Amino acid sequence: MADSLLPKRLKELRKINNFSQDYVAEVIGKTRQTYSHYETGRRKPSTQTLYMLASLYNVSADDLLHLSIEFDKDVFYEAPGPSQSSDDLSDFLEYFNTPRNQKKYQYHSNLEKELLYYFEKLSDPDKKELIEISKIKARKKSQ
Repeated sequence: MADSLLPKRLKELRKINNFSQDYVAEVIGKTRQTYSHYETGRRKPSTQTLYMLASLYNVSADDLLHLSIEFDKDVFYEAPGPSQSSDDLSDFLEYFNTPRNQKKYQYHSNLEKELLYYFEKLSDPDKKELIEISKIKARKKSQ
């Protein structure tokens, strides 16, 4: 059954992304031991945890559960440097994993999602300033 392949896929995705078990566990709010049990098949992640893992690995939860995703094992993927604290990343993943926001932002790239997430936290004057900066950058790029 597909469930027996999930631990293998989780381990494979973690290694391809060059993440440690400690890092993944911290992002999803679990202990390293609990996450390790997900990779060995001793425990099954909850639905919420599966959504967080899918977001972390930039795959849909459906792809993660059906194990239909493919990737090139010959390509080395650099782990991204953390751009925010683990708590902030956890808040970010939780925000985009709510059903309302999943539907609302389903066609946005990860960069667009990150921009929108932080944009909503700004004051109105800061939002206007950021829009002006974006306009200047866009004009420079088109020249």
